[in-house]
Amino acid sequence: MVQRTITVYTDDLSGVAGEDVATHTFSVDGVNYEVDLGPDNYQKLLDVLGPFMGVGRKTGGTRRPVKRGKTDGDAGKIRVWAQSQGIEVGPRGRIPADVLEKYRAAQ
Repeated sequence: MVQRTITVYTDDLSGVAGEDVATHTFSVDGVNYEVDLGPDNYQKLLDVLGPFMGVGRKTGGTRRPVKRGKTDGDAGKIRVWAQSQGIEVGPRGRIPADVLEKYRAAQ
């Protein structure tokens, strides 16, 4: 038996579904909000908040996507190099930052 799940993104204001609907977050008085909006309604949100954002102070960083495996290429290659240099590196998991620095310097 095959089971298929279909996700339909719908603009919270207009109720219109579309592939261009995205989730946006904002905060007011310490309360975080999340809203799904199409491009037109997102622009309306920016138009309304824009003057306040322009004079406001940023208090937190932006959320950035987590990038995994940022090891300048193949982690296996780095492990082989480290072992050839007499540096102990586990067969799995994260490669220590100092090993990455040594690897980059050697390249």
